[in-house]
Amino acid sequence: MTTWNYTRVEEFILLGLTSQPNMQIALFVIFFICYVISLFGNIIIIIISRASPRLHTPMYFFLSNLSFLDIWHTSSFLPKMLIHFLSIRKSISFDGCFTQMFIHLSLGGTECYLLLAMAYDRYAAICRPLHYTTVMNPILCIKMAAGSWIGGIINSLIHTVLALQLPFCGPNVINHFFCEVPSVLELACADASLNKTVIFFCAILVVMGPFFLILITYGYIISSIIKISTSVGRRKAFSTCASHIIVVSLFYGTIIFMYMRPGSAHVHKQDKMASLFYSVVTPMMNPLIYTLRNKDVKAALVDIARKK
Repeated sequence: MTTWNYTRVEEFILLGLTSQPNMQIALFVIFFICYVISLFGNIIIIIISRASPRLHTPMYFFLSNLSFLDIWHTSSFLPKMLIHFLSIRKSISFDGCFTQMFIHLSLGGTECYLLLAMAYDRYAAICRPLHYTTVMNPILCIKMAAGSWIGGIINSLIHTVLALQLPFCGPNVINHFFCEVPSVLELACADASLNKTVIFFCAILVVMGPFFLILITYGYIISSIIKISTSVGRRKAFSTCASHIIVVSLFYGTIIFMYMRPGSAHVHKQDKMASLFYSVVTPMMNPLIYTLRNKDVKAALVDIARKK
């Protein structure tokens, strides 16, 4: 291990989304509303998935995991971001920055695997309906969810530990609204090419691997749907996958753009917009997508309201 002789910076300054003072209050209001919607929507998904017997299925088990993940994903940086909108000095401690990075990477990687698990659940439901309850048994669901969380944490540990080996001795201004790993690596006082290479190859395993498996899974699903003789049956089968397809498109579209480009292709404004989309917009939209398009969730909400 290389020993660096340097004075470590004690804090970082986050430039945020904009430096224009007259925009800070408006952005605070917008993102505060987004945060409340995200929290409320995901908490509702967890509550009704637990409270309604009709939602005690593998699909809603994974959806509850996704909602729990999204709550912590946004909470890992949005409260700090909201404080910075109202602050003159937008600082974060060194330890706080790397903690934020670790949590964000862990939850992002976990979501990639969870979306793959949800795709497999849809495959079992449509392609193997007679064996669905046997295939998607509770033990397998728990193993798939646990594997998703463990995989995300291991991925994050690799990047966080490697980043901590670098010296941060001079510049401390991060051109971002939170401590995302590519932006932090720009401030290292040593060559970070190893870190960037590891990020790229881990992204192939954590992002592109599950994404291609999801595409293959949906290839089988579409093939099975086409073979259904009635249009009503085809429409019903497709409707069970529509919400998941939308969520996968929103999440993977931006995260692939963010992590599968070479380092030289990164532009700060584009990086901020991509991070904003998969870290704020997607967690906020997930509950809306799954509830607005899902008759089971609507029926469960009605059942709970009647009981109350």
